[in-house]
Amino acid sequence: MSRKSIILTTLLATALSASAEFRWGPTAGVNFSTFHWKQPLLDTSSRTGFQAGVLGELMIPGIGFGIDLGLNYNMHGAHMNFGDFVVWESDGIKDQNVWMHTIQIPVNLKFKWTRMNGFEQTLAPFVFGGPVFNFNVATNSQPALEHPAGYVSMQCGAGVELFEHWQISGGYSWGISYEIRTIKLDNYSAQYRGGFVNVTYLF
Repeated sequence: MSRKSIILTTLLATALSASAEFRWGPTAGVNFSTFHWKQPLLDTSSRTGFQAGVLGELMIPGIGFGIDLGLNYNMHGAHMNFGDFVVWESDGIKDQNVWMHTIQIPVNLKFKWTRMNGFEQTLAPFVFGGPVFNFNVATNSQPALEHPAGYVSMQCGAGVELFEHWQISGGYSWGISYEIRTIKLDNYSAQYRGGFVNVTYLF
């Protein structure tokens, strides 16, 4: 990269940083999760969990584009019918709810409609999407399963901002790497799938 390009890039980044508006605040919500297995063997039904943490939003005024990122505790899970299969029933493993406790770092691109002749001060719709970096920190008793230290998922969604502080959003998240796998069956793994609804207050 030439010296001129470096200078122009630096000036542009400085200008955007100077004009961008950063806000942060608490966020909490519920999720409706399940797991998608590589092969259709186990029946897996969804369960309702929750998440809570902090969200930061960096928006560029005038054009409505920006990013948001967070740090969240998330509990999600599903019900699985291990007891229907001899491979697990012979070990005394019954049907059970599987719960995962994770720390999440979502990083989203965001677009917010901010040119509505002042109406955006009352209600401003937005859309978002991006990767989520998940770190497994605890589980309930799962004798049939093992899991990696972390996994990556993607999410997308939409919402509204009310009175320039409250944000209500919903979306869908799907794993792009596996979150759990069975101990006895080689290479039988599952990825996270689920919807969510969040309420955030930005200072």
